[in-house]
Amino acid sequence: MISRLSALFAAVACAATLAVSPLAAQAQDAASAAASGAEMTAAPAADTAAPAVAPEAAAPAPHTEKVDNPYSLGNIVAHGNIVDQIVLAILFIMSLGSWYILFTKLWDTSKIAREAKEVRATFFKKASLAEGIKGLSETGAFRYIAQTGVEASDHHEGALTENIDHNTWVTMNIDRAVGEVNSRLQGGLGFLATVGSTSPFIGLFGTVWGILQALTQIGVAGQASIDKVAGPVGAALIMTAIGLGVAVPAVLGYNWLVNRNKSVMGQVRAFAADLHGVLMGSRKVAGR
Repeated sequence: MISRLSALFAAVACAATLAVSPLAAQAQDAASAAASGAEMTAAPAADTAAPAVAPEAAAPAPHTEKVDNPYSLGNIVAHGNIVDQIVLAILFIMSLGSWYILFTKLWDTSKIAREAKEVRATFFKKASLAEGIKGLSETGAFRYIAQTGVEASDHHEGALTENIDHNTWVTMNIDRAVGEVNSRLQGGLGFLATVGSTSPFIGLFGTVWGILQALTQIGVAGQASIDKVAGPVGAALIMTAIGLGVAVPAVLGYNWLVNRNKSVMGQVRAFAADLHGVLMGSRKVAGR
């Protein structure tokens, strides 16, 4: 039974192979004929196209040279007129000063914020004001205020100050110290405000001057085509873009620093008020 089935499968396979072989051979012959025809038709075309291709192959490749843009920012810096260079120098100085102030004031406010956190945690837990002052940074704002208040409380004498009561005298000195700290933090903000308000107009002046020079040159040359107008005018507009690029960081930095200074000075004034209360309390205890 198994041999019969095997023979059946073998017969089917052979039949299938014999049935498929002619079809495959016919398809192969057709493909060969088609390929031969294509070669025969392509040969004359190649022969006729050869003369046309030969001159193109023999033609030299086009030589491309890199042309510098005469209206780029680098060209304005290197070869611009004296007014353009002065405007760029002013804007550069303004930008440099703005970023310097931003970084330094950010460092100052961060330092005072860290000191304020340490003061709240440790200063008023000391056994005495002297020990508390020793634990503060020697160059910090809080140590300066504390030393000023202690010195004012300990040295309330003299013919000119005897008419001022002790409370008012200490308050005046502490407020003066807080005002000096605030003045140091506010230093430089006026420069940022000036840069933010004037640099766009300085850049606009450079743009107006550049357009005036460009139109003058176009009028002298007598050519008013688009390529003669677009380049110089586009180069002049670079000044306005630079002016805005200088002004925007200055304005944002000014507003940001003002808000940071308000937050930091709130902590400084809170420390000054607590210090004043401690000094007045120690004065009353000492007087008893």
